[in-house]
Amino acid sequence: MIILTKKTGLIARLFCVLAITLLSPSSVRADKKPIPKAWIEEAEEDRKEGNALKTIPNYELQLVERIRENIIASSQNAKFSDYTGKIEVGDIPYEMLAIKGGTFLMGSPPDEKGRKNDEGLQKKVTVSDFWMGKNEVIWTQFIAYSDRKKEQIRNRTGTPRTPAALDREVDWVSAPTEYYMPPDVGMGMDDGFPAVGMTQHSANKFCQWLSALTGHFYRLPTEAEWEYACRAGTTGPFSCEADNLGAHAVGDPYQVRDRYEKVGTMRPNPWGLYDMHGNVLEWCLDGYSKSGYDGLPSVDPWRKAKERYPRIVRGGSWYDDDPSYFRSAARLFSDSNWNLQDPQLPRSLWWLVDAQWVGFRLVRPVEIPSTKVMFEMWNTGAIHGEELKTK
Repeated sequence: MIILTKKTGLIARLFCVLAITLLSPSSVRADKKPIPKAWIEEAEEDRKEGNALKTIPNYELQLVERIRENIIASSQNAKFSDYTGKIEVGDIPYEMLAIKGGTFLMGSPPDEKGRKNDEGLQKKVTVSDFWMGKNEVIWTQFIAYSDRKKEQIRNRTGTPRTPAALDREVDWVSAPTEYYMPPDVGMGMDDGFPAVGMTQHSANKFCQWLSALTGHFYRLPTEAEWEYACRAGTTGPFSCEADNLGAHAVGDPYQVRDRYEKVGTMRPNPWGLYDMHGNVLEWCLDGYSKSGYDGLPSVDPWRKAKERYPRIVRGGSWYDDDPSYFRSAARLFSDSNWNLQDPQLPRSLWWLVDAQWVGFRLVRPVEIPSTKVMFEMWNTGAIHGEELKTK
């Protein structure tokens, strides 16, 4: 494995901040409950099994249950309004906008220019209230998660290698392996650049980690939530006039590009969300179906993925040279070719070598789901039923 050792200085600075934060007594939050001895014993057994692990450990399910308990306790009397949260490692802010739910026509009309067959028939869909990230997740935020405690790097299944050292619930959330090549492909990892090149599993686990850290339930947006927020009450191909798309979208049709831009450099959509058109494609929670939205419920639809590929990404990217990719209804799906050059066997569950145009943004629903659903949402990008069974 090739480990990245040279960067712009950002990673080194974050390591220093991380070490100071973790060693400072005032920064360590005491858990309401101690970590059960059974978790440590089971994790140690799973560590010995390594990649031969064939079941989801019990502690993974119990961890979600405990995180959910903390979320419920901290969400009482929560005000539904915009807010700025902070990641305690480095005191890194992120902004969330309150998106009032409603009903809209999901998909595109038959006469929309650039429309693809997989957009199916338009479907009347209702989504519930949620918060959404004002911007795409940026490198400083993602690195605070992905580079933490390198001595606790997890194996392919997410099992901690040093379970006895994990003394907080947040420490039990799986962390990515180290990069085997620069995930930004030299485009920049300074503050403000969107994080890219992570699998859907990595994005899901970031959401779980941030939830454990903050006491708020974060996840990826469903495809319906993403399109509803992108449209922001509009019904045309874009959330702006077509002839003004160049002022809203970071994309190749408007300027020859070889990299992304910092988030928020273009104009926002009518609800104040930046880069919903262009810059980087964004992971959604859904699996892909070429038939569009057939069979989905009309209220808060979510198509659960049944296999690793394909998964939904939305929004278009800096790499795309056709404005049709930036449409509010445009759908793209992941492919194993996004990790074609990965030299590892098995190929990484965490990083995509050939997808330097894929990132994500956060969603926080007002309604907190059951433990079972929460677990599914945070693990939909991992190994699936035919490969890994629950005990």
